[in-house]
Amino acid sequence: MRKIRKAIFPAAGLGTRFLPATKAQPKEMLPLVDKPLIQYGVEEAILSGIEQVIIVTGRGKNAIEDHFDISFELEQLLREKGKLDLLEQVQEISKINVSYVRQKQALGLGHAVLVARELVGDEPFAVILGDDIVDSKVPCLRQMIDIYERYGRSVIGTARVEGEAISRFGVLAVDPIEDRVYKIRDMVEKPPFAEAPSNLAIIGRYILMPEIFDLLEKTPKGAGGEIQLTDAMRALLREQAMYAHEFSGIRHDAGDKLGFLMATVEFALQRPDLGPEFRAYLKSLVL
Repeated sequence: MRKIRKAIFPAAGLGTRFLPATKAQPKEMLPLVDKPLIQYGVEEAILSGIEQVIIVTGRGKNAIEDHFDISFELEQLLREKGKLDLLEQVQEISKINVSYVRQKQALGLGHAVLVARELVGDEPFAVILGDDIVDSKVPCLRQMIDIYERYGRSVIGTARVEGEAISRFGVLAVDPIEDRVYKIRDMVEKPPFAEAPSNLAIIGRYILMPEIFDLLEKTPKGAGGEIQLTDAMRALLREQAMYAHEFSGIRHDAGDKLGFLMATVEFALQRPDLGPEFRAYLKSLVL
């Protein structure tokens, strides 16, 4: 059983749904309360036992690299002003082992995973989509790694989506094998509501076996002229068993404006320094 040591974070997209805010800054750096979106996923990975974070970037993403780098001037300023709590937070961010690789063409999620192949090597790995923020007591990826360690195969994160909204997701056809764990029979990308095989949607958490790389290289461009990760996963499913885990926790779609606002409210209310005053403010609103 090979340990899951590396996690890929695709972060080369243009973030057009958040324009004009993302015209000059990466979507991944938009603050959710006081931390950029991508930091939530990276912290989840570290708490799950990941040793190396691999961020797939593109043009205009330098702010991501700066965020996880050492900032001597800022640290010195915080030290001189006695703001040691903030200094500790800044230093913790720069201690994370982060590597970067460029996706020079916007050819989709499957291609983003493929360009990280040399950094991953021949070992199973995780993929985390920073848009999907999962609020849970046990980190979502840690839950999935536990399943991987039981079955030794790829594990896909899934959540139930009711109604016609399921058509916005990849959807799984499954057989249940234990509580919240399923063996995957098939997966369909964004099916019409009437044709969806279940209400179990693929969300932005994956543990994949290294054989996926060879399949991604052979995968033709699919929907939108992009290399779809789902197409390669279906090919992998024909070769070996794959599992799905219906994780425990609340998923926030922070890649959507409404989802981002809802996540901001939820996380702000949980903060001991902000929650009470913010809750009182919300109650005072005339809606």
